[in-house]
Amino acid sequence: MAVSREKGLAEVRFLTVAEVASLMRVSKMTVYRLVHSGELNAVRVGRSFRVPENAVHQYLKEAFTDTA
Repeated sequence: MAVSREKGLAEVRFLTVAEVASLMRVSKMTVYRLVHSGELNAVRVGRSFRVPENAVHQYLKEAFTDTA
């Protein structure tokens, strides 16, 4: 089971806060707010955050369906 989890993590693409902000077309501060509120999953690496790309897509999908 640990091997499959490691393989899964190796396939995850992590984005910087700036990349997420650009992708979502919002400010970096907005991304930081989403991360700190727990609305957007992220991993802390040193003093910075890395956001799994699939977490961004999942957040946008949920946000889009909530407004419909």
